[in-house]
Amino acid sequence: MEDGNESPHGSTSEPEEDRCSEEDFGPSKLGTKEYWEDAYEKELETFKDIGDVGEIWFGEESMSRVLRWMDKAKIAENAAILDIGTGNAVFLVELAKHGYKNLMGIDYSAASVELARNVLLAEDLMDVTVKEMDFLNGQGELKGFDVCIDKGTFDAISLNPDNAKEGKRLYVEALKDALKDKGFFSITSCNWTKEQLLERFSEGFEFVEELPTPSFKFGGKSGNSVTALIFKRVL
Repeated sequence: MEDGNESPHGSTSEPEEDRCSEEDFGPSKLGTKEYWEDAYEKELETFKDIGDVGEIWFGEESMSRVLRWMDKAKIAENAAILDIGTGNAVFLVELAKHGYKNLMGIDYSAASVELARNVLLAEDLMDVTVKEMDFLNGQGELKGFDVCIDKGTFDAISLNPDNAKEGKRLYVEALKDALKDKGFFSITSCNWTKEQLLERFSEGFEFVEELPTPSFKFGGKSGNSVTALIFKRVL
């Protein structure tokens, strides 16, 4: 996410461990709606021109890892699933191909929503709902989800140059409202460690498990540049 070459998506050709670093954290244009509107306008033009859906946030493995967990957790095919910050809707496509039937994606970028709808149309997935909506200001519209999935949206909110602290607080409250009691929350992050996420989601959520991500060694110490955790909503 360095200036001039910023993207938290990560294309499928890049190793996942190369996409995030400790230096990425801090105020950034990646936390602005203008940045994403421009990025998805370009991806929309590319999709219309050549049918390329664009980059996959954190790569294909980030989707596969969540899908493997959903299989293990025996998430029902009719479970209500929300993709927070759906982008190009590629994860919604994978969820639908995996057999899930009650899917919704939201994004505050109008260009993202148009791209997502075009991608879903091309895949003949007209039963998948996509809405232009700011997750932080859903005004109670998002309710009753069995699973909420975030791959990088909380990261982007954390980079907002204007009021990241308030955005993070609103995110937690919005997530509490969106999930059913005992509903699951899957988060993939490159800005936050496991310990930081456990602290952030300590109120109203119960930690379930950490999903395996690529590890690295440096200076005799090992760690993970991407964190993927599962939480459960508890009242």
